[in-house]
Amino acid sequence: MNDKDLHSHHISQQFNSALDDVKTRMLEMGGIVEKQVADATTAFMNLDTGLAEEVNRGDELVNALEVAIDEECTIILARRQPAASDLRLILSISKVLSDLERMGDEAGKVADSAIKLAELGGLPRSVLEIRHIGDHVGAMVRNALDAFARFDSNMALQVAKEDRAVDLEYGTAMRSLVTYMMEDPRSISSVLQVLWALRSLERIGDHARNIAEHVIYLVKGADVRHADLDEMAATIKDSK
Repeated sequence: MNDKDLHSHHISQQFNSALDDVKTRMLEMGGIVEKQVADATTAFMNLDTGLAEEVNRGDELVNALEVAIDEECTIILARRQPAASDLRLILSISKVLSDLERMGDEAGKVADSAIKLAELGGLPRSVLEIRHIGDHVGAMVRNALDAFARFDSNMALQVAKEDRAVDLEYGTAMRSLVTYMMEDPRSISSVLQVLWALRSLERIGDHARNIAEHVIYLVKGADVRHADLDEMAATIKDSK
């Protein structure tokens, strides 16, 4: 290997290492957010204000990671002028960072509702919807991150399908809680906290779907942000 080839080899190794680093750090940030979502759900169900406050304290770390990792992506773009596939990876990571940060914000809102509900005196009734939807979107977050780690577009499609199921569960829970409020007006303040927590969990599911869409873009090079599930499935099947 001559000096020129050796230099190119070193540059390539540095570039690959930088790409691996930002991907790894993004997935680590995802693990933190996944724990925030699970802890926020647990805090709400148990009215554990200490755990809820811990969720909120974690938001500063998530915000700092988003800024730091996004800065690394910007530096790579500026210095390396990556080819198409590597460019897709960097852009996808940057977009996932934004979705993860917003998930952390929504987990914080669930935690806030837990604290307010504890101050109001507790859950107005059994709200297993929170536990069920919280577990569901938690699994979506985990699977979306796994799909990214594995570059698995079929797993990403499954996450998108789960988002539709969460939307249906959310609609059913909302109707049930509104009916409960109408039957017992004394419960309105408490039930509103439940409704807002459910809304935040539903939004976390939306962001998990966004990550799934970024995976499909990364793997297939196709923008499926406004595609329905059948169109997404066709894209995965037909794209090279």
